[in-house]
Amino acid sequence: MKVNQVKLVYFSPTGTTQKVMESIAKGLAIKNVKHINLTLPAESSQIYPVFSDELVIMGAPVYGGRIPVDAIKRFSQLKANDTLVIPVVVYGNRAFEDALLELNNLALELGFRPIAGGAFIGEHSFATKSITIANGRPDSLDVQKAIAFGAKIKTKVSDLQPSDLQIDLELPGSFPYEADGVRKLAVSPITKKDICTVCGTCASVCPTAAISVEEKVTTQTSLCIRCCACIKTCPEKARIMADETWTNIANWLQENCSTRKEPQVFGVEM
Repeated sequence: MKVNQVKLVYFSPTGTTQKVMESIAKGLAIKNVKHINLTLPAESSQIYPVFSDELVIMGAPVYGGRIPVDAIKRFSQLKANDTLVIPVVVYGNRAFEDALLELNNLALELGFRPIAGGAFIGEHSFATKSITIANGRPDSLDVQKAIAFGAKIKTKVSDLQPSDLQIDLELPGSFPYEADGVRKLAVSPITKKDICTVCGTCASVCPTAAISVEEKVTTQTSLCIRCCACIKTCPEKARIMADETWTNIANWLQENCSTRKEPQVFGVEM
């Protein structure tokens, strides 16, 4: 089969998923690459044409072993007509558990045909300068592996015939999916008022519109998905995590998930 266009469809609050997907696309070596970034709330109201003969890479981060609910909602507005797709998840060096299987099954429900999949590592949302959990990833080695993955996919697609669309892609995970404890946390970052300049950066990157900025910064905890985009992008470092439960989780992750894990890919030989 010949592919003339690649579409990157993603939910990527801190940019790690986007970086991995761009690297995979580089390996595909197809000039016509279009981004469909579903991270911010404004994109949730967009209407997209039915996907048909393009190749789609669909990506999301992993929170507590699952796909974020808001990512699922935004992906669910898409429809495809037997369109080839590569589901990709990016996790913070702990485990991706059921997330890749969940994304794969969602893609099938939407009319896509998964032909390969991958689980890559990105800096954990809870990581800071002092709490190191896969800090700086995806790094140069991750990027190289993503590019190589894309090259393998290109070869696989070029060898496909129209009758080969029903590919049984075997992925790790279980169904029913395990419960996601992170979704149950009723906490959110706070703002250090003494150094906050009320610039609004935090609100501009929040994927759920949980943050409002007027005379001060207000966070609606019930909407927060703890992606930490606001913490990682605040120019004054005024957004922090202060909740004890949150801090304990971050410390546990640093203690138990510091050994480097490598990307895993499925559906192609690496």
